[in-house]
Amino acid sequence: MKRTTGLLAAALLASTAIGASAETLRWARAGDSLTLDPHAQNEGPTHTLAHQMYEPLIIRDQTGAFEPALATSWAPKEGDPNVWVFNLREGVTYHDGADFTAEDVVFSINRAKSEDSDMKELLTSIVEVRAVDDYTVEMVTDGPNPILPSNLTNLFMMDKGWAEANDTVKVQDVEGGEQTFATANVNGTGPFRLVSREPDVRTVLEQNENYWGMDQFPMDVTRIEYTPIQNAATRVAALLSGEVDFIQDVPVQDLGRVADTEGLVVKTAPQNRVIFFGLNMGADDIANDDVEGENPLADVRVRKAMNMAINREAIKQVVMRGQSQPAGMIAPPFVNGWSAEMDQAETDVEAAKALMEEAGYSDGFSIQLDCPNDRYINDEAICQAVVGMLGQIGVTVNLDAKPKAQHFPLITNGETDFYMLGWGVPTYDSEYIFNFLVHTRTDERGSWNGTGFSNPEVDEMIQSLASETDLEVRNDTIQSIWEVVQAETIYLPVHHQVLNWGMKEGVGIEVDPEDSPKIKYISMN
Repeated sequence: MKRTTGLLAAALLASTAIGASAETLRWARAGDSLTLDPHAQNEGPTHTLAHQMYEPLIIRDQTGAFEPALATSWAPKEGDPNVWVFNLREGVTYHDGADFTAEDVVFSINRAKSEDSDMKELLTSIVEVRAVDDYTVEMVTDGPNPILPSNLTNLFMMDKGWAEANDTVKVQDVEGGEQTFATANVNGTGPFRLVSREPDVRTVLEQNENYWGMDQFPMDVTRIEYTPIQNAATRVAALLSGEVDFIQDVPVQDLGRVADTEGLVVKTAPQNRVIFFGLNMGADDIANDDVEGENPLADVRVRKAMNMAINREAIKQVVMRGQSQPAGMIAPPFVNGWSAEMDQAETDVEAAKALMEEAGYSDGFSIQLDCPNDRYINDEAICQAVVGMLGQIGVTVNLDAKPKAQHFPLITNGETDFYMLGWGVPTYDSEYIFNFLVHTRTDERGSWNGTGFSNPEVDEMIQSLASETDLEVRNDTIQSIWEVVQAETIYLPVHHQVLNWGMKEGVGIEVDPEDSPKIKYISMN
């Protein structure tokens, strides 16, 4: 930690010493991208950095609306609802000068569907991708898929020739600790190209002068100096001192201090993300508790008791300083399938104690809680608060907090019994949540379902969503799935996050509900 802090300070001082120009954006946030391989991790900060260098076919603008990126138009094929046709942007080149064509789209989609890809759940309905000509692609789906475009906004296009030449056709196996050429090198079509990369220290990008959108977007920023600063006080100090121009995560305790500083601005908006806890309910016995031969989390009464013990309003007021919205379900209000009725959570410690006694755990039990300390707003502090709340019903929690790079593999590898996770929904549809978090863990779905929850009937309902064109029927199915999720208490929702971005007055950017600033939109005054 001392070494990392020193390197961060050195990086900041170096950038300050050379006197960054008005076109340089010095940008900081709590955590770094996990990898530069665009298909290896489905994680917010990883996608955010990738969006500066790579591009999808379709993008969401700062308001969340669709905008053409590498595809100029898309629609179901006339006479065949099982085929989506994408017309590609012509005259686009990669950073190395190679032409972007349909064969790159075919390659990228198939790569993203492969076993080690963390994006594959988004593409389960696609059975074939074919190039009609250099600038037309057809995606064949297993039945009509009305929301396919929504699944492509973070699905980045790679140059097939570059990947083959650099032996990086295969997606990086992050969980297995693999490093590949694509882990630290980029050849995209995006507005910025990679200059240097020091993971967890500093990443430098420079404007791609041959970018196809030079005349369509402000493109005021010519250089990006991206510095992850995990420590909240250090991050705020860097903004206050002028060492950075923009931080994505102003700590809630420093909002007033930043907003009251001359020349600085805080912009706030609800985020399309829920913070929650997952419980390993599927195992017969679990490793990280003190109950021999059984799994207390397998009893729905225990899960409900733990859910009722969490005082979300107290977390909002004390930990989050009012900057959160208590949640009763793991879907944000932005998402199709969310309902105000389900998004309610009751705190009742006495009723929770009664449930624990009814389940045979009147004396409680102990369990380990795995928590990230550099991913979500006040993540470790939330976990600490929940430790005390669960203690009131006899659940003794041993907290183990660590950086997200070590935390996330515990979930995807099935090595945690009780964990914190946050989930954003870039498709704005519940199917995305179900595919990753509710479906039985298989090769194609459920990659982030660390709960062991498995229900074949629910799986069938989830799979039907990809091809159901009657939206009323589809929404009824979504409602039915949510009813099971809520009744089973698979997850313990905490709150919907609120975003607070801090910046110099001259940095013209609005808060993106995905917490994913796209620097090409920024104007620098």
